[in-house]
Amino acid sequence: MDIIQRKLQLIDLELESRLNLLEKPAVRSPLFFCAAGLICGILSAEYFNYFSSIFLIVTIASSVFAMVFFIFRRDSFPPLFFAAAVMIGFLGLGGIRLNAFYQPAVNDIRNLVGQERKLATIRGVILNKPRIYRNDDWEFSRFTHSDPTSSFYLKLQQVETTGGRADVSGTVRVRVYEPVMDLRAGDLIEAYCWLYRFQEPRNPGQFNFARYLKNRNIYIGSSVGSRNAITKLEKEGGLFIRLKNTFREKATTSLLADASLEEQNKALLEALLLGYRSNIDSDTYGAFQRTGLLHFISLSGMHLGILVAFIWWLCRIAGFLKRGRAMICIIALCIFLLIVPPRAPTLRAAIICFVFCLSMLFRRRTNHLNNLSLAAIILLLIRPTGLFEAGWQLSFASVLGILIFTDRLYFLLDEKLSRWSLFKKSRKRNLLYQLASKTAVYSLGLLCVGLAAWLGGAGILLYHFYTVNPLTSLWTVIVFPFVVLILGLGYLKIILSFLLPTLAYILGIAVNAISSVLIGLVEFLADLNISQLLVGHVPVVIIIFYYCLLVFILFVHIRRPLIKRCIYLSGVLILVIYLGGLKWHRAHNNGLELAVLDVGHGQAVLVQLPGDKNVLFDAGSFNIKDVGQRVVVPFLAYRCIDSLDAVIISHNDTDHINGIPEIIEGCDVRDIYAPVQFFGDYDTWGTAEFLKSSLNQKGYEIEHLPERLQTESNLGIRFIWPRPDESGLKDLSDNEKSLVSLIEFAGKKILLCSDIEKYAQKRIRELYPELRCDALLVPHHGSAATAAQDFSSALRPSICICSCDRRQFERLNDKESDNEGVRLFTARDGMVNISISAKGDIRITPSVERRSNKQ
Repeated sequence: MDIIQRKLQLIDLELESRLNLLEKPAVRSPLFFCAAGLICGILSAEYFNYFSSIFLIVTIASSVFAMVFFIFRRDSFPPLFFAAAVMIGFLGLGGIRLNAFYQPAVNDIRNLVGQERKLATIRGVILNKPRIYRNDDWEFSRFTHSDPTSSFYLKLQQVETTGGRADVSGTVRVRVYEPVMDLRAGDLIEAYCWLYRFQEPRNPGQFNFARYLKNRNIYIGSSVGSRNAITKLEKEGGLFIRLKNTFREKATTSLLADASLEEQNKALLEALLLGYRSNIDSDTYGAFQRTGLLHFISLSGMHLGILVAFIWWLCRIAGFLKRGRAMICIIALCIFLLIVPPRAPTLRAAIICFVFCLSMLFRRRTNHLNNLSLAAIILLLIRPTGLFEAGWQLSFASVLGILIFTDRLYFLLDEKLSRWSLFKKSRKRNLLYQLASKTAVYSLGLLCVGLAAWLGGAGILLYHFYTVNPLTSLWTVIVFPFVVLILGLGYLKIILSFLLPTLAYILGIAVNAISSVLIGLVEFLADLNISQLLVGHVPVVIIIFYYCLLVFILFVHIRRPLIKRCIYLSGVLILVIYLGGLKWHRAHNNGLELAVLDVGHGQAVLVQLPGDKNVLFDAGSFNIKDVGQRVVVPFLAYRCIDSLDAVIISHNDTDHINGIPEIIEGCDVRDIYAPVQFFGDYDTWGTAEFLKSSLNQKGYEIEHLPERLQTESNLGIRFIWPRPDESGLKDLSDNEKSLVSLIEFAGKKILLCSDIEKYAQKRIRELYPELRCDALLVPHHGSAATAAQDFSSALRPSICICSCDRRQFERLNDKESDNEGVRLFTARDGMVNISISAKGDIRITPSVERRSNKQ
């Protein structure tokens, strides 16, 4: 049989040798052109806004033309021409599918809810198990006045508003402001709530949750005050949902219900084997992220491939033939898909495994690129917006890189390393030498797979996460054996827990130990601080150039090797020089950049000084939980800032400091300063003492603020309030003693007023009667109740910025005054960026453009 297969392969290779470069994939992998056309059609419909009729005409015309040509010119029908026709047809199909996906039904819930929130009673079926957000990783969570929240997705049936009751369709995301423990997927419920539309993020780098939900056709959110506002009408809907709940609970119990497992290891096992990573603590998650090994705790094709290989091996030992093994693997895949969340990498791997098993059943050969293309076609026809998600892109790009690059890299490295004794073929009988030789070959193969996957996904990682992880392939070789052991023993533990509980318990001890070693190893690699290179936001043109360069290297053949190598080297140098220059430029400013972030009711102001100095003034919020990790750290990564020279604390209100601990963890900080009053005895709520204790545990100490920071000749940062010699300072409130900072650069002045109220504003005018500023961060988030008369107008700013939430903005009614210049609100205008050049030119840029601004 092997001889026949080899002869068939030789015949195929001989036939393919007669085809040109583009005809080979058209003959071997025709589905690749279908997937490429579908992707191009979806992208065209999304970014060029073509109409469905145009896509329909393109699809019909190309299909008819291809069929007519095929019927009348069948003998001379070129494969490449047929592939092009099919690609054009699928391009039209992609546009049609995306437009159909976005098109709402007549009674869709999004047609009933506008920009203003609406009070309603909704009825529907819960689609997923409610998730509880405890905010355990957010250190200041103990100072919040609310319980942990819950969320789930609800498929609507009816909605009742002031206009009456109506049947509706669509899905909403329900958020309950307390833990919900008794609801399950499939329950029919009725909830009294507020309906609202999701808003786009207003800070660069911040996760676009509205876009994330839009890709799932979810546009409306539902806010429920408590569990008492929800009435359960029926339990567990259909058979499918009951099966899914049962299998998931049984698998989770079999895997995690073991006293020998530590909590941290339980969370890792739940992520590795079942795909639920919400319980992983921030330290472990961050370590996997910094080393580029996050794909190991995101259920992907590797995990599913190991599971199918393990089951296939067990069936082979049991004596099953290939068809029997294929049937058992199909059944196992169906059960596995009932347990795990339906994410793109898992579904992609499942489709490929199904095709492999079906090929065994029908005794047909498969093509890897065809299988991957088929998975892409199926997933995009089901949900075309998956194409815009980082997880979808990384999954397919990495696998495509593995298919294309692995053999090439292996042959290249094997040729270079063949002079080493471990990589030479030898007949030595020394067992130790043979073991070392096989380990070296295995490691080389694994390294090539890791490099190939990295090449495929590097551009996408850089675009979405602003980083390059050049050592990921090496870390993969080191970590992979532990992951395989955990997956193999973990899945075996689930199976044996039903048959041999004692043996399953023993396996639990082994899995717990290996998990501890894996976590410790990844954290050690992360602490080396050599795994990740932060670049910041990169234009999409550079990402396209990178992938075009890869395509050129792979498929463009030039007869003269020297010319081809020069082109390769030139392309690589262009990328390296551009990214290096971009990083250097962002780290060395000629002017001054000040960004007032939109953190709702709170304050976070980043100042990038000329040169490479970065200073952060406060970081806190009442509205956004864990504002440091969710807003400030992503913004710093977007700006390519991995270190802060100083964090300056104005006072001890939580809306100014409750994000600082997370920023310390996500960024290197040199110094942390606070005014003398921060160390006093007026710490009513204990927030100052808590922050000092938290930072001490991280190895930081809050220092006393100097009178001014060490700056350049044309730059100064002075702290004009509170003055140490001010009489009666101890009797003032916390807000009145909050820090006021004056930034001067190139003849321009920016005044940051923090939370000062009427008394401090009056005293500043008395102490500095000649004080003027070009930009003013309005005191106390723009509050009119605590504003002194004519304080802002006396400073004559050309721009006033209010760091406030939506409710505060509505109370201020967007009032603007001629003598106060342009007034911007972070609640309306998003992050406000102020740029001052070395010549003194000032430019103000809000992240959200307004239709009409008073200039």
